[in-house]
Amino acid sequence: MKATLAISSRGVLTLPAKLRQAVGIAPEDLVMAETTPEGILLRPAVTLPVEIYSDDRVREFDAAEADLAKILPAASPRRHRR
Repeated sequence: MKATLAISSRGVLTLPAKLRQAVGIAPEDLVMAETTPEGILLRPAVTLPVEIYSDDRVREFDAAEADLAKILPAASPRRHRR
């Protein structure tokens, strides 16, 4: 799909609804813009949730690792053959 777009005096570019829908961009989504040898590439930005671990959550991880250490054999150093 191709479209000719005008850039406002403030540098605002409006993507037509059909173009946004074709690539899955919804209102308030972030878009990445980068220069390429062919021109400017626009693509949806990927955002991932971040979890900030509380002290209690870190203790849960430590306990789970300790439980695994009891079950799994100790890791022995691997020797690489050449």
